[in-house]
This record gives sequence, C-alpha cells and structure tokens, in this order.
Amino acid sequence: MQFEWDESKRQATLRERGIDFIDAAMVWDDPMRQERVDSRKQHGETRIQTIGRVHFGILFVVYTERVQEDGEEAIRIISVMKANKRDRDEHGSSEARGQVLQNHTIVQDLTLILH
Repeated sequence: MQFEWDESKRQATLRERGIDFIDAAMVWDDPMRQERVDSRKQHGETRIQTIGRVHFGILFVVYTERVQEDGEEAIRIISVMKANKRDRDEHGSSEARGQVLQNHTIVQDLTLILH
C-alpha cells in the first residue's frame, strides 16, 4: 500500500497538532479501523474519514484514493487529528464487540511517497 501527501501540509500538521502523516499511515494497521464517506463538503473527489488506533492513541484521518502515473493506487492523506470523544467511544465500542465495520487487510509493507 502506498501513501502520499503534500509535504507542506504534513509539516504544518506536525507543527500545529504534533501529529505526523507518517503516524497517520499506521492507522491502516488497526484491524478495527472504521471508515465513512466524508460528506461535510464537496471537494470534487470522494474523501473518506477513517478512525484507528496507533501507538499513542486513536486518530481521525481524512484521505482520498488516487491513481498515480504508473497506474498504481495510492492513499493520499489530506488531514489527521486526534479523534474526538465521540469517535474514540465509537472505536472503543467496536473493539469491545470485536466487530470490524469494513473488511480491511493489515498493512504489511508501507511505501511512503512524498510530494
């Protein structure tokens, strides 16, 4: 699975929120990760919200899927923040029930593409 992002956005998020997009990519390792379509605004592309656990807590990540010039698919991380209480509770109740809302594969090999 390949990940990409805007490097200036990554630096701004790291500075303002203390969270690195590299950590956001680790959300895909969480087998209890949850997703929903981001319908808050029209962006000209489908954006997806995902919530998952990383080594320091639960993150809320917004991303889109892209096809690169070589035809390979990539996850483009748009934003990341610590999950709010509602999202943490939702994720926690999913963990407690042992349910996965989407069928996900645990990431074995991450390829990071910086732009």
